[in-house]
Amino acid sequence: MAEILGAADYATGYIGKWHLDGHGRESYIPPERRQGWQYWKAGECDHNYNHSHYYTGNSDEKCYWEGYDAFAQTKDAQKYVREHAANGRPFVLMVAYGVPHFPHKTAPEEFKAMYPPEKIQLPPNVPPALQARARQEAQGYYAHCTALDKCIGEMLDTLAATGLASNTIVVFSSDHGEALGSQGVAPTQKQVAWSESAQVPFFLRFPGIAARTVTTPITTPDILPTLLGLAGVDRPKTIEGQDLSPLLRSGRDEDRAALYMCVSPFANVPREKLREYRAIRTSRYTYVRGLQGPWVLYDDVNDRFQTNNLAGNAESAALVQELDGRLQAQLKRIGDDFRPGKDYLAEWGYEIGAHGSVPYAATLTKVQTPQRKATKSPITTPARKEAP
Repeated sequence: MAEILGAADYATGYIGKWHLDGHGRESYIPPERRQGWQYWKAGECDHNYNHSHYYTGNSDEKCYWEGYDAFAQTKDAQKYVREHAANGRPFVLMVAYGVPHFPHKTAPEEFKAMYPPEKIQLPPNVPPALQARARQEAQGYYAHCTALDKCIGEMLDTLAATGLASNTIVVFSSDHGEALGSQGVAPTQKQVAWSESAQVPFFLRFPGIAARTVTTPITTPDILPTLLGLAGVDRPKTIEGQDLSPLLRSGRDEDRAALYMCVSPFANVPREKLREYRAIRTSRYTYVRGLQGPWVLYDDVNDRFQTNNLAGNAESAALVQELDGRLQAQLKRIGDDFRPGKDYLAEWGYEIGAHGSVPYAATLTKVQTPQRKATKSPITTPARKEAP
């Protein structure tokens, strides 16, 4: 994103959690590994939200956000917006908040007080054995989310106060949800195919487009080409995903299948809850295939909490066949032959740590990051815009 928009004369800024090619959770990320982000106040990964670190500029000196990091990061983002409103240069700013990721209990007390655990209503797919823990975790999770609501509100107010709201695209999303006990999955577990983990919010505000709920599913690779389409910036041919900006402008929805997957699951999660899978989400159905064949099928319109698995029902055989065909077409499109997770670990030289996932040390010692070659940008640089 930053490399493409930077070549199109946008200023680029990144604040918060990087968690990408970090070479260690607290390691310094040098400019050549920042993928085009110019303004930089970021750390690889830190879940101590009340004393989290970051690096800035070209210095390897570790700094710390003051207080609850989401609030401090928001203030820094507001400052960035004000400065760029004054100079008139188009910009792209990404604020990568660490919350509401576990640990949930470290959320600000004023927001936790809004959600007494005994008053939290759990969905019907949380089994009794997990309900007490789920309520405790949900208190902090909801508190972190509410704190972020405050942050986003302040950012929108700043855009309005600087006069940029009428010419700025705003996106709010997340990389994953939390099971919070649903389907009998541990309250802090992710990676699973069920909605609580896999379905995330995606709010997009574009001046001139009326507010509506979009039922067409979007998945991660579609975000960049869609934003480029909305911004009027040429899309490089190497970019995967679909530009859905025409759909947004037209107000239409379409019957589309969004692909998602778990390539190599955490080793310490029971196989009945998490295994290698490939899945599609349509506006109505969730269909998941394991290595042995069809695994899960839900009618998400009539079964919101995904309690009735239709994959093994004889009356759903035709639907399973149809959705499996759509899934296979998606896998063929990206060249995915869907092998066991251990095959990919061996191919890329990763090792599994005691905690069940790939440790950072293995990433650093086993896989070497290639040097990026200097190439001419495939983007046609547009005329400078008056505002971002």
